[in-house]
Amino acid sequence: MPKLEISVRHRLPRDEAIRRIKSLLVDLEEEHGDNIAKMQEAWSGNIGQFSFEAMGFAVSGTLEVTSSEVKLNGQLPFAASFFKGRIESAIRERAQRLLT
Repeated sequence: MPKLEISVRHRLPRDEAIRRIKSLLVDLEEEHGDNIAKMQEAWSGNIGQFSFEAMGFAVSGTLEVTSSEVKLNGQLPFAASFFKGRIESAIRERAQRLLT
């Protein structure tokens, strides 16, 4: 499975960045509910684990929110590897807007 590693810098207080990231996961499920199923997330402090199915494929990973950046590490299904660049770009753009 292809790895997905994204880091987005921010200048927010860490708790505010965590709150915004948590709201993003909820928003994604609402916006793409027809393509996303079985969304799960669990947080321990500033580390979040997530998993969901997108168009029938399992996606999972972790989010780490530090005082200056959000780090996403995940696994993409092999079928999505052809779209990895577009997926990374979309996630990075959305996170940058969210954390500004």
